[in-house]
Amino acid sequence: MHRWILENGDKRTDPWLLVYSPVPIICTFLCYLGIIWIGPKLMKHKEPVNLKAVLIVYNFAMVGLSIYMFHEFLVTSWLANYSYLCQPVDYSPSPLGMRVITSLFSCLVFFVFFILRKKNSQLTFLHVYHHGTMIFNWWAGVKFVAGGQSFFIGLLNTFVHIVMYSYYGLAALGPHMQKYLWWKRYLTSLQLVQFVLLTIHTGYNLFTECDFPDSMNAVVFAYCVSLIILFSNFYYQSYITRKSKMS
Repeated sequence: MHRWILENGDKRTDPWLLVYSPVPIICTFLCYLGIIWIGPKLMKHKEPVNLKAVLIVYNFAMVGLSIYMFHEFLVTSWLANYSYLCQPVDYSPSPLGMRVITSLFSCLVFFVFFILRKKNSQLTFLHVYHHGTMIFNWWAGVKFVAGGQSFFIGLLNTFVHIVMYSYYGLAALGPHMQKYLWWKRYLTSLQLVQFVLLTIHTGYNLFTECDFPDSMNAVVFAYCVSLIILFSNFYYQSYITRKSKMS
């Protein structure tokens, strides 16, 4: 299996950092699990670390990065005349084809911040599952289908991240910003809309003639369904159940 992975990847992206072999990604994932397991134990008898300044810089830097990536997905897909319904992968070494290739990896630093600030309640199954698996999904995308309709996932995801990190950045400014952050539940709604659109998009391509690997579409479809279930449960527990208890 390892040899097959090495031999059948996109030769354009094989030289890229972390792409050629699955071993670095697996090691990163295991380190991530180790951090979220041992981190709370190490911080159990310590005072929370004040990372306000770091969080502000980090979150707004992520806003800037997300804006840049969203711009790249939008502009390159437009210039390449991409179809938003079915777009095969362009494996040519053309400058535009290479520009379309963008790797997105979930930022593991986010969970280190949770642990150091003793925000262990935010280390939920949803967070760990989503960010622990996303790195494998994007690695597989960059390794085997770097381009094509994969861009649609990145386009939606980076737009949502612009809104999401803007929220986290404003929240990091301090409690005085809470009165301006009434739209948190709508952020969760936006994430759900994203997964629904991706489910419809990949489902459509699974049952139509599209020169894009069905195996990748099937994985994305199943993954998005799982996220719809988990985020719907989060929405229900956070906004509906809590509201009924308060009333």
